[in-house]
Amino acid sequence: MKLLKLIPDHTNIDFMRWRNVALTLSILVTIASLAIVGIRGLNLGVDFVGGQMIRATFAQKVDVEQLRSDVDRMHLGEASIQESGGPKSYQIRLPKPDGGEAAANRAASQVRAMLAQKYPGSRVDAVETVSGKVSEELATDGALSIGLAMLGIAIYIWLRFEWQFGVGALVTLFHDVSMTLGFFSLTQLQVDLNVVAAILTIVGYSLNDTVVIYDRIRENLRKYRKMAIIPLLNLSLNETLSRTMVTSLSILLALGMLLLLGPEVIFGLTIAIFLGIFVGTYSSIYISATVLVWLGVKPDSFLKPEEKEAARAGAA
Repeated sequence: MKLLKLIPDHTNIDFMRWRNVALTLSILVTIASLAIVGIRGLNLGVDFVGGQMIRATFAQKVDVEQLRSDVDRMHLGEASIQESGGPKSYQIRLPKPDGGEAAANRAASQVRAMLAQKYPGSRVDAVETVSGKVSEELATDGALSIGLAMLGIAIYIWLRFEWQFGVGALVTLFHDVSMTLGFFSLTQLQVDLNVVAAILTIVGYSLNDTVVIYDRIRENLRKYRKMAIIPLLNLSLNETLSRTMVTSLSILLALGMLLLLGPEVIFGLTIAIFLGIFVGTYSSIYISATVLVWLGVKPDSFLKPEEKEAARAGAA
């Protein structure tokens, strides 16, 4: 029985032909993503800003301004209301009331009673309360964990391969994380601890894909010492293409089903990983390999002096 192959054997795609176009486009989109984050900011959840968040589902689509007005009349503080995963689901975010847990429970009960009275058929799916001190610690720890993960990965690849590979991996990870944050800033989807977990997952996946490609590049650098760097990179990318595409497509299919059928509570996690896998597959080909060219890597870059002399003597 013949096995199904998504990628034919011995492909010869000239990936590096478009390296400058792809890298320029990536730089522009990365700058745009960072600019959007700087201008619009991120829609941080109560995990990071503190306060109280109430998730509610209504029998039909409601007027957000009317709902905000109804909540404001309760004098619980300025409310932030937005859709959450569908036209009938909303998140009502309120400042944390003074008085501790008892006051927070009373505020949630008041909102629940108001929704039941003015919006028949509605239901409250979840109520979350986080103090300001805890949220500040979570925000700091989340940012620190992402930064340390990226730095640790770059150092690992530097020691595992050469410093050029470490720089290439760090640039690739920065590209993937920037794209993800830009997407969340543009769509104003809520950023909570689930999204931080998703970003760490993206960093891990991107590392895995990049290491596989870098390992093949290093192997071919030793094997084909007289081959120019561009054909050698194309050869390495084509030799790992089947593994890259099969892995990425299988994960994207599973995530696609979660996006369509999965619970709302993990929507942010799922969409972040889905986008990260897609972007990570692109960057592992067009960013990680292209950076090596920009850093001047050549087939004889990592040879010992005596090996270089022997290679020159053989060529002569």
